Amino acid sequence: MTQTRPTHTGPAYTGLTWDHPRGYDALAASAGGLVHWDVQPLEGFESHPIDELCARYDLVVLDHPHLGEALHTRCLRPLDDLFTPEELARWGAASIGPTMRSYAMDGRQWALPLDAATQVAATRTDLVGAAPRSWDEVRGLAHRAPVALSLAGPHAFLTFASVAVAMGEEPATDPDELIGDDTGLAVLDLMAALDALAPPETRTLNPIGLLELMAATDRLAHCPLVYGYVTYADRLTFTDAPSVTAGGRPGSTLGGTGIALSARCTPSPELLAHVRWLMSPAAQGNFLPRHSGQPSARTAWTSPETVAADFYRRTAATCEQAWVRPRHAGYIGFQTAASATVRAALAGETDHREALARIRTLYRTSRTPKERQS
Repeated sequence: MTQTRPTHTGPAYTGLTWDHPRGYDALAASAGGLVHWDVQPLEGFESHPIDELCARYDLVVLDHPHLGEALHTRCLRPLDDLFTPEELARWGAASIGPTMRSYAMDGRQWALPLDAATQVAATRTDLVGAAPRSWDEVRGLAHRAPVALSLAGPHAFLTFASVAVAMGEEPATDPDELIGDDTGLAVLDLMAALDALAPPETRTLNPIGLLELMAATDRLAHCPLVYGYVTYADRLTFTDAPSVTAGGRPGSTLGGTGIALSARCTPSPELLAHVRWLMSPAAQGNFLPRHSGQPSARTAWTSPETVAADFYRRTAATCEQAWVRPRHAGYIGFQTAASATVRAALAGETDHREALARIRTLYRTSRTPKERQS
């Protein structure tokens, strides 16, 4: 199977991705001079205003919650103007879980799912044996081994949302209330019980930091919800996120990345052909996995021939059922503020009921009047 792309000799397009092998290696290796890829830290990827990035780059690797902000500032080029309905439908059908539809909004497709990820469980099985499958088992493990939640940056709220999903309630079903009292308080109580037992150093670590600590030391043995990175699959065991009951839904919040074209970009046929190739079975099933990528194609997650096939096989069910975050223009700011509120509750600085009320208020005020009516 072909592993290289033709060399391009004309002017290069500019692209921005994130500075991790999973975000950069495959894009750089396949660019062939057509795209010059810059990188930004993971924290910038999660929070930097998308319109500022699109003003400087032709292609942007983004997370789906940025769509509302992008549409509000009109900084992306709709892909249904560039690719046929048949192509988009084919890529959508081939992509795992809600990855493709997470980049569709207001009847248009704004990005393609280059990379698929969701929160899953990571375990040092050499230290604790088989990974816990339920939240009760996670709680039990935390009393005999170092267990930590992912709480840094936006991840405190994402963990909150995922536990709520496992408990049977998807956040934001009611756009004005976000989450019910019973579920919201139960989630905060569970998170506080686990966080009280966690190694203190883990509270400020992003997902890469948590996985690195787990892989390089014995100071962390299990993280029940952390974004999966295939680049750690040789050192850690990744399994489906915990459920509340046996056979229940593994609560998880979709991550991953999409590749989008900025409004400033005038794509050549060569560039569009390259994007088509990135979504092709050859790229998704072979090239990306062999260059540290984490493909979105379902076949790559289910094929025993995929590099690090156990990583995908053991977490595919979680990715198929992952929760898609809201994508309105004020969501990113809400996610940041809500995470700070969750951390304050876990630290005992805020009563849980007060914290839940604060999170709901933050969500309501993050939405514009037009979005509340939609």
